[in-house]
Amino acid sequence: MQESLNISKFLDLKKWKRLQDSLATVTKLAILTVDYKGIPVTSHSSCQAFCQNVRKDPELLPFCQKCDSRGGLEAVRLNAPYVYLCHFNIIDIAIPITVDDKYLGAVMAGQVKLSDPENGTDLEQIVSSPNKSSHLLKGNQLKAYYDDIPTMTYEEVVKISNMLFLLCNYIIEEALNKNLLVEMFEKAAGNDEALNLSTILPGYTIKNIESIKKEMTNAIADAYLKNTSSDMSICTNPIFKPAWDYIYNNKSENITLSHMAELCHISPSYFSRLFAKETGENFTTYLARLKVKWAKQLLEVTDMPVSQISNELGFNEPGYFIKIFKKFEEITPALYRKGYRENQGVS
Repeated sequence: MQESLNISKFLDLKKWKRLQDSLATVTKLAILTVDYKGIPVTSHSSCQAFCQNVRKDPELLPFCQKCDSRGGLEAVRLNAPYVYLCHFNIIDIAIPITVDDKYLGAVMAGQVKLSDPENGTDLEQIVSSPNKSSHLLKGNQLKAYYDDIPTMTYEEVVKISNMLFLLCNYIIEEALNKNLLVEMFEKAAGNDEALNLSTILPGYTIKNIESIKKEMTNAIADAYLKNTSSDMSICTNPIFKPAWDYIYNNKSENITLSHMAELCHISPSYFSRLFAKETGENFTTYLARLKVKWAKQLLEVTDMPVSQISNELGFNEPGYFIKIFKKFEEITPALYRKGYRENQGVS
């Protein structure tokens, strides 16, 4: 299971490193990403000169490594960012990367000092040297570098930690969902037996599959449907642009007037009145007519069953789709397809 959720499997580490560099610049934190074994999968971003020199010292390096290890383990235990003090009382942060409660690795950040140390009195120094005098002497030798370490408030540290936690796990989750599709079809290829979810997708959950269902249906519909310029030029009022964009980018959804009004930041009643004024018909009728137009395209160029087309276009069930289609075209979808193919000379 750990192997199937190896962090390097789901991330383009070159792109991730560029993002890591940008985050380090914006947050003023040094950042490093490690896998679930604690092994770095990226180089440091914005590592402070003080810490670079400490890690070059063979006597001090083991203390840094212990801090990284213990900080990561505590973050995993908490399943939350863990803020702590290193052996030189510098702020460090361990941010666990998890998917469905499975640990993939961690983002190690920090190398800053508190500008308000009185607010960080509860922070734990997780590693200390038994030879404090020698440790202090080595630290004093690097005092010029130590003084250059950036500072931030304790509140800033906590907020940045939470932001990195949400961002990193969101990116990993999205990467996992996309790789799920690739793995599914690779394993299914050449397999003539009935496919079993637990066999072809070990380690994935229904949550993963549900989260990409919407993307799959939208992708299938978009692959065949053509949006002409006249589709969206019927209403030029810019207030409706968020609604138009959503409708055309989410063809598989059962879209409601109230949701569109919310996207346009106006009340449902005002949206309804303004829409009718701009288009000449109410929103429900317009949307139904548009979806029937899309359905006709799918009936003409694909062999999708009527039930699948109904699903692709966000209808609650095939019976309702057929009813709406017949209302506008005075014919059922199946008969429309048959007639179209006969006219085109397609068997």
